[in-house]
Amino acid sequence: MSGSYSATTEGIEVSVEPFYLDDESRPEESEFIWAYMVEIHNGGSEPVQLKSRYWQITDGLGRQEEVNGPGVVGEQPVIEPGETYEYSSHCPLATDSGIMAGAYEMERPDGTLFNVTIPAFSLDLPDSIRSLN
Repeated sequence: MSGSYSATTEGIEVSVEPFYLDDESRPEESEFIWAYMVEIHNGGSEPVQLKSRYWQITDGLGRQEEVNGPGVVGEQPVIEPGETYEYSSHCPLATDSGIMAGAYEMERPDGTLFNVTIPAFSLDLPDSIRSLN
């Protein structure tokens, strides 16, 4: 993905590309809506199942929110070696910038669990300078 952020943990590469949703945002009401596309590529030698997600969302004023739960977008996909799983989601912010980061908990076929890093990515309005806050 162009303009994306990526990180690799134990052969699992996570790439994220954020998008500002101008049509759904209401800046006058301090509501800024962001979408993000995620690609999870299994570069390892065995399948993995995405069991849960954890997000830390920080707005432009430094306020933090944590989100966690089973799977992503209602799924707990099994990702075979060499395959890529993609999904998109969104996040509302009360400020015009912020940052998101987190981790996925994955399960190997033998039942062992491990965490895969979701890279920190910046949420900045299209006309602003992109930087990790």
